[in-house]
Amino acid sequence: MKVAIGGPLKVTFRPWVEGLEHIPAEGPAILASNHLSFSDSFFLPAILDRKVTFIAKAEYFTTPGVKGRLTAAFFKGVGQLPVDRSGARGAGEAAVKSGMDVLERGELFGIYPEGTRSPDGRLYRGKPGGLARVALATGAPVIPVAMIDTEKIQPPGQVMPKLMRPGIRIGKPLDFSRYHGMDHDRFVLRAVTDEVMYEIMKLSGQEYVDIYATAAKRQIADAAKADREAEKAAKAVLAQAEKDQAKKEKEEAEAAAEEETEEAETEEAEGREAQ
Repeated sequence: MKVAIGGPLKVTFRPWVEGLEHIPAEGPAILASNHLSFSDSFFLPAILDRKVTFIAKAEYFTTPGVKGRLTAAFFKGVGQLPVDRSGARGAGEAAVKSGMDVLERGELFGIYPEGTRSPDGRLYRGKPGGLARVALATGAPVIPVAMIDTEKIQPPGQVMPKLMRPGIRIGKPLDFSRYHGMDHDRFVLRAVTDEVMYEIMKLSGQEYVDIYATAAKRQIADAAKADREAEKAAKAVLAQAEKDQAKKEKEEAEAAAEEETEEAETEEAEGREAQ
């Protein structure tokens, strides 16, 4: 996959990279990245000599049809791990188990702390369920990563990607061994996650928003729905106003015609009397 996809990606888009020396040549490590585009999971592994295993939502592996089977085959081919995001705890437990398995094999584990793609290019609050618990349970260093401009290559709804150079900044490894054995303390998990997100923010230069990206997406969806309903209501009001205006004009025309008829009849009657 590195030859078939990674090579052409590097030749075509020529991504620039800073901090590649922070990736260890061997041994386990967690790559914690911001998430701007579907292509993040392609560009980051493409520039590394080592394999990176990300977790991916289970829908990528279970979608029916030809496209679904091809998508599932691709994700399996690159070693991505399906995670069922349903249930009360969502992807948290599945992400922890998957990450620990990867790291115990001495490999690189990639994770997006935001939990989903940014809806507007800003950096959102990290979810502590996966990243922090995996880091504290395994003792693996956390390497912050910032993807730059990947969302501009193929925005939602655009079929053909735009040829431009995305960037990747890799920060220094973060050591959280001081919190060893505290992977069930929610305050520690929050502190670890926030520290990682702060480093990602410095690397990416993104504006930070202290809410979850999933909540932001709901707000955007609700606002879009409200706008559609308001537009629909405005159109209905306009249509009713036009209907009322047409009715009024018709009534006025009928009244004017009736008045003209009455005047004509009066004049005719007066004419006969005069004769």
